[in-house]
Amino acid sequence: MLILILSFVGLMLCGLPVAVAMAGGSLIYILVSGSVPDIVLAQRMISGIESFPLLAVPFFILAGNLMNIAGITSRIYNFAIALVGWMKGGLGQVNIVGSVIFSGMSGTAIADAAGLGSIEIKAMKDHGYATEFAVGVTAASSTLGPIFPPSLPFVIYGMMANVSIGALFVAGILPGLFLTVLMMLTVTYFARRNGWGGDVAFHWGRLGSAGLEVLIVLAFPMAVWLAVKAGVSVNTAAITAFVVLLLLDWRFNFSAVLALMAPVILIGGMTMGWFTPTEAAVAAVLWALFLGLVRYRSMNLKTLAQATFDTIETTASVLFIVTAASIFAWLLTTTQAAQALADWILSITSNKWVFLLMANLLILFVGCFIDTIAAITILVPILLPIVLLLGIDPVQFGVIVTLNLMIGLMTPPLGMVLFVLARISRLSVERATMAILPWLIPLVIGLVAITYIPALTLWLPQQLGLLK
Repeated sequence: MLILILSFVGLMLCGLPVAVAMAGGSLIYILVSGSVPDIVLAQRMISGIESFPLLAVPFFILAGNLMNIAGITSRIYNFAIALVGWMKGGLGQVNIVGSVIFSGMSGTAIADAAGLGSIEIKAMKDHGYATEFAVGVTAASSTLGPIFPPSLPFVIYGMMANVSIGALFVAGILPGLFLTVLMMLTVTYFARRNGWGGDVAFHWGRLGSAGLEVLIVLAFPMAVWLAVKAGVSVNTAAITAFVVLLLLDWRFNFSAVLALMAPVILIGGMTMGWFTPTEAAVAAVLWALFLGLVRYRSMNLKTLAQATFDTIETTASVLFIVTAASIFAWLLTTTQAAQALADWILSITSNKWVFLLMANLLILFVGCFIDTIAAITILVPILLPIVLLLGIDPVQFGVIVTLNLMIGLMTPPLGMVLFVLARISRLSVERATMAILPWLIPLVIGLVAITYIPALTLWLPQQLGLLK
């Protein structure tokens, strides 16, 4: 056990990527201990990705990339300006609302930061906001991506913990909305302190148009549900509502209705049992292709190829981390390391609230040093048995783990969101770090609430019959 952990830490300190360090440390342990044949390394790594839910990973990544090149990003931004640009700290509020909408397509914080971040930071700087404020609010809002469905970390956690991915997706909605409100209140605080007003004039017509688009989106699943209750077949109801929506959009050219429909289709379809998360991811790709090729005609062979290659690159890196972490986690289990760590934690406390505090601190610390996917695949086999033993719902714990690791993405030394935004804004990493620090306050408040108020996470999936 000690050889495994020391090898992993030593290789990381030598500057090797986390995935290589895990695979290398596992190989060193196997060779030194001689406990299992070295061929087991390859076998366990391959079996680590032989999972149907993992098929959702490349499709969700591709959907996010396609939405980016379909011209959806600018439409979401313009819609958010119409909706909240008149509020105090206007473009700060737009930044947050835009991230909430975009999160329904990307599923990753880095995609949110890179996709909307470049538009948001430039617009805020052009309107006189300090670069540090623009970077801080963009970093904080990008963490909403993996909390709102669809979420790449939720897919990986669901696979590792054998938990319903659909339940995880729905469980993230209320926590995501709660974090959104906290961030918008934080923007309001900064706006009042600095005397900022709105960035567009308040106009009932503009606000009414944006509000109407929201109502149309909400009316779509409601109309399908009412039609089904009235005895109409699901397919007939869905296709009819879909055609009506398209005709309305072609007539009035809505700014973001079709973009907003992506998360509605995904969440509604999984909740109604129409398709699995993997099938939902495929539906998201087809929807993105429809928008880019047919509705907006903003895609061509070059942009499609670029989106495909970006997806292959991202998927390869994610799945390599999963394969490396699977052998590492398996060795942690077979060497009784995971059990020893669990016994040590239980020797300190058997109170679930104290355990959740310790788990939060541990995951926050790990998230500062290890990639999100790797952290999930390492920590879940260790912590999940304790979670189940103490009566904590694994769905709630999945949301807790994900939010902790999103906070880790904002902080050095790993901080991928931090580095992406520092590059976009041309700030030094040190200045970007200082800009992000005040935004940790609403995130930590949200983390405490999600940890110690289980209903915030579990109420909605229970109401929808996804949890008992």
